[in-house]
Amino acid sequence: MSITHAKNLVAAARGRIENLGDEELAAELGSDDVVLVDVREQSEREQSGAIPGAVHIPRGMLEFRADPTLPAHRNELDPASRLVLYCAVGGRSALAAAALRDMGFPDVAHLDGGFERWRQARRPVASVEQGG
Repeated sequence: MSITHAKNLVAAARGRIENLGDEELAAELGSDDVVLVDVREQSEREQSGAIPGAVHIPRGMLEFRADPTLPAHRNELDPASRLVLYCAVGGRSALAAAALRDMGFPDVAHLDGGFERWRQARRPVASVEQGG
């Protein structure tokens, strides 16, 4: 039995989703139909901050929050909206964006390079309070 490595899964996901750079994401953030989703853990957000205006939905809960038939559903995850996901460096968000595409969300992308790329480009970062 052969195990597929995580880096191969991420590469495959990146090959079938839209990968945005920080400039492309910054240009989209002013649009009303774009929902920015931070899939990092709360502790990561508290330590590093977040992109202003991002909705926090941890990667482990994304599919449950996206499913409108479940009580855990979040209205922000609307198939009619453009969803752009990000994580720390882009691996989890690529997998998450591919999962949403598999669920039927037609307009999904992720920030390639993640929050680290955003921060290195000196883009706006908001602090996140503990438990917030």
